[in-house]
Amino acid sequence: MANKKHERRGLGRGLSALMSDVAIDTASHQAGSGRIRGEQLIPVEKITPNPDQPRRDFPKQDLDDLAASIREKGVIQPLIIRKYSTSSDTYEIVAGERRWRAAQLAQLHEVPVIIREYTNTEVLEIAIIENIQRADLNPVEEASGYQQLMDRFGHTQEKLATTLGKSRSHIANLMRLLQLPEEVLVFLRDGKLTSGHARALITTENPVELARLVVKNGLSVRETERLAKAPKVKPAKVKLLPVEKDADTKALEGDLTANLGMKVSVNHTSGKENGKLIINYKNLDQLDDLCRILTAMPLDGSK
Repeated sequence: MANKKHERRGLGRGLSALMSDVAIDTASHQAGSGRIRGEQLIPVEKITPNPDQPRRDFPKQDLDDLAASIREKGVIQPLIIRKYSTSSDTYEIVAGERRWRAAQLAQLHEVPVIIREYTNTEVLEIAIIENIQRADLNPVEEASGYQQLMDRFGHTQEKLATTLGKSRSHIANLMRLLQLPEEVLVFLRDGKLTSGHARALITTENPVELARLVVKNGLSVRETERLAKAPKVKPAKVKLLPVEKDADTKALEGDLTANLGMKVSVNHTSGKENGKLIINYKNLDQLDDLCRILTAMPLDGSK
């Protein structure tokens, strides 16, 4: 494996130097300026992923879309790789694992690469930065990346904040999320909870139960914060605060109520496309009228 003797020496050459390789002049390359200096073709089977890659999830649809683009235009931006060892002809990915995976789906036998010599510290730095800047790590992946830099290479939050262009509070708040139980972290990875939701759950006695309640009811961050401030109340008995409806929803309710002659409520699930339509009838005559209207209405909306 690459030389490890300088792993705890800080952030080394600095990210501006390291990222000059990753931030190659993609625009000019896409415009058809030819191969990038130092670029060469390497068989895909001689390349392996970086085991410390902070990104763990590669959505199939994203890879399929990228593979389709690669079939049509090829791999536009080369991978950055390093020698697996001085005596081996295999290589480890520094930046570009998504492109490597998609290239295999596109049945490419070779991919364009640029070979560099990096320490383990520099490889992890580049992997984190590339993902943060280009593919938006989920909060758990980003926090795990910072944790690795601190645990394995001795970096401080202050040093990371300065070098990575992040505020110290941003890094500290993300890393606090790792204190949550695994089930809550899964909700975060899947996008069912945001960082704001998760931060509100960190100090609660029952974060898993509250997280399930938040996901089930589509609660906002503010509602989650209110819920978290009542730790002695069992989640099943918590009375959820009504979500303020926007002007369009209220107008729609008014139109439906006027047309049907019955009170109509439209309860849209926050952040999703589903919800409930509730029609209140006062007596059986109104119920009969409603049934008549619904059964006479074509399902395709035609007249």
